[in-house]
Amino acid sequence: MRFLYVLGVSFVLVAGLLSMVFATDVKPIHLDKKNTRNGCASCHLGFGFRDGGGASKCLSCHGPSDGQTGLVSRGTQLKDISKDFAKNYHHPVFEKKSAHTTREVLPEIDPTMPRHADCADCHSPHFVSTDNPYAGLRGKKIGNLSAPITKEYELCYLCHSDSANLPLRSVNKRVEFAIANPSFHPIEGEGKNQAVISLIRPYREKKSSPNDISILKCGDCHSSDDIASPRGPHGSKYQGLLTDNYSTGDNIVESIFAYGICYKCHKRSSILGNETFPLHSRHITGERNPKAGGTSCYTCHTSHGSVENKYLIRFNRDYVTESSTGKLKFVEKGIYNFRGECWLTCHGVDHNPRSY
Repeated sequence: MRFLYVLGVSFVLVAGLLSMVFATDVKPIHLDKKNTRNGCASCHLGFGFRDGGGASKCLSCHGPSDGQTGLVSRGTQLKDISKDFAKNYHHPVFEKKSAHTTREVLPEIDPTMPRHADCADCHSPHFVSTDNPYAGLRGKKIGNLSAPITKEYELCYLCHSDSANLPLRSVNKRVEFAIANPSFHPIEGEGKNQAVISLIRPYREKKSSPNDISILKCGDCHSSDDIASPRGPHGSKYQGLLTDNYSTGDNIVESIFAYGICYKCHKRSSILGNETFPLHSRHITGERNPKAGGTSCYTCHTSHGSVENKYLIRFNRDYVTESSTGKLKFVEKGIYNFRGECWLTCHGVDHNPRSY
């Protein structure tokens, strides 16, 4: 009798969900009979209504082609998402099984909760549609209500902003991308710089024509290194789950590969030609011996946003320390002629200050 009761409750819940979905004008991908051979049973076979079988069940359609069993047509083949999860850098979906629950609150409010990622954290299978990939996802809780997610960064912030269990050395991304900062990559809104000479079109400081891109998405930098893979930050061979390589150390030989992620948007010839900073090439390629290498863009610039300086300037303390007078700062001296001074010590050279 208890089994029948639980089964009845499950069917009532599912029926209520379906009526709620079809009462709207959205077209959920997984509830369209054109996409799934066995309807709800494609995911919930065996009455797994509570979790749908977890991430492993998703691979029955989104895994290796020889294991795709839930599709309507045997001739249909989806991209294999498991390849990205097998790479060195990936979201820990399959390492943290059973850590996800439908009751969890994001961003995390309990510092003891295990960090994890689940397909259902980023995708709502009952609601997701081609027109709205964020449909059904609950955003940050405000009072007793959860704000709806309408932008990609809002989804990323659920785990990478105000979580009480952020990993060591992780930084609150909401704080870094805040448009009140002196500088930031344009995720929440257009940037503040009026002239970024090195930008490669169609990237622009401000959008002035339909084809211009003045606002980025997290996924523009954080996604698979393979353009043939499914879109999204599932996995990459590059550290930081980046689409291209980014060498962040010291004594790096400058190349298109070394700073591939930067050169996607910023013209290499402009950077090495010192168009915006007269000492760019000297720092990046090495002062006298390019074969020995220079220092990374990351030594002076943050990738997300700076709460201290313009031009994304934030010094990497792994290589940069205070000047002989105990100062560590950048001072802008000219807005239109790119003049300034740095107070710091790098490679044993005291900048106290060094002006340009």
